[in-house]
Amino acid sequence: MSNKDFLMLHSDSSFAQDHIRNLQFKEDYTFLDAYDLPSYDSSEHICMVVNGLTDQEFLYREKEIIRQFLDQGKVLLFSGHLFREWLPGAKAFIPKSIHSHKDYVVSIAQPHPIFEGVLTEDMTFRKGVSGFFARGHHPLPSGAEGLLSLPGGELITYIDRQSTRGTIIVHSGNDLLAYNDLSTTTSRIGAQLIDWIREEHSRIVERGVHS
Repeated sequence: MSNKDFLMLHSDSSFAQDHIRNLQFKEDYTFLDAYDLPSYDSSEHICMVVNGLTDQEFLYREKEIIRQFLDQGKVLLFSGHLFREWLPGAKAFIPKSIHSHKDYVVSIAQPHPIFEGVLTEDMTFRKGVSGFFARGHHPLPSGAEGLLSLPGGELITYIDRQSTRGTIIVHSGNDLLAYNDLSTTTSRIGAQLIDWIREEHSRIVERGVHS
């Protein structure tokens, strides 16, 4: 298997260029202009990474490609606000009604290796300001596993193993792979997420062998 396990779609925004120039992504990622997806063979990759700046109208038109990728037993990571039904099982983003900065406080709904050692206050606050990590949620598909929540119980990060033959990770906020500030515990998220995705893909393959 190629060492480029992760396929990151981009729409050539400044944020995408930051990722492309970031040396930490060089070993693991192939970067693909999202509009080239229909002509691209994604079979060598174990995970497709999509952020909220990607053209969701385009993704909706090409939603069968997304489903086919997942039904091969692959993983898809989406961070952002869904407004089109291109991702299997996922529903549209619902903004949080805000009365105070405390409405953005992040809690652990269920401990998980992706967020091991990450302090909730570091997820909640960035330079003393709350709301960067998540400002709303996506309703969970049936059988999905919620990981993080806001004070009203809204689950902001979930894992869905039911909607396809693969695994979908949805986070209703900023790119989970973009937390690189070593002065905060959120810097653990990216590496732990990558490790977990590789382990998850191995579990999917193992299940397929014995199914």
